[in-house]
Amino acid sequence: MILLDTYSLPNLLGFLALISYVITLLPTIIRIVFPQTKATGLPQWLLKNRRLAGVLAFFLALLHGYFLVEKRQLDFFDPKTFWIYLQGISTFIIFTLLAITSNDWSVKKLKKNWKQLHKLTYIAMFLLTWHVWDKMSGHWTYLTPIGIVAIAGITLLYIIRLYIERQNQQQKLIKTALVSAKSNK
Repeated sequence: MILLDTYSLPNLLGFLALISYVITLLPTIIRIVFPQTKATGLPQWLLKNRRLAGVLAFFLALLHGYFLVEKRQLDFFDPKTFWIYLQGISTFIIFTLLAITSNDWSVKKLKKNWKQLHKLTYIAMFLLTWHVWDKMSGHWTYLTPIGIVAIAGITLLYIIRLYIERQNQQQKLIKTALVSAKSNK
């Protein structure tokens, strides 16, 4: 029989941050991977509330980190500590950049660079998968399997999205080449 630990407050906050973050990734991914959901209005609703979910994920991650640092009395000037928590710290830095620039003023000021900056979220997705797996292996709580399924599932859907986008791009190139060849005859 598998025994699972009960979760602590920092684990609960980390789990809620993870779920909020996954919600921010859903709109574009489900629009491309499951185009039939467009008729339900779900992708549009998620897109409309994405910024709020992202800022919520940041604050929950901030609280998660704060309580863990306080509980374990971590010393960030110790290189060992930084190395052990590299994925979590890196993800938090990305979340901070994204939360700071999640406003209309930043979108206007950064213009096309804003979109490039916010693509960091996909790096955070892979870092979080590593973070959850690395930090929770050996002492799983009741939340761990749900968290792993959520982050691994969204990562898999993201990879499928990239594949579909690549296929669509190749089909467009083929169509363009065929039209160009017909017009040259």
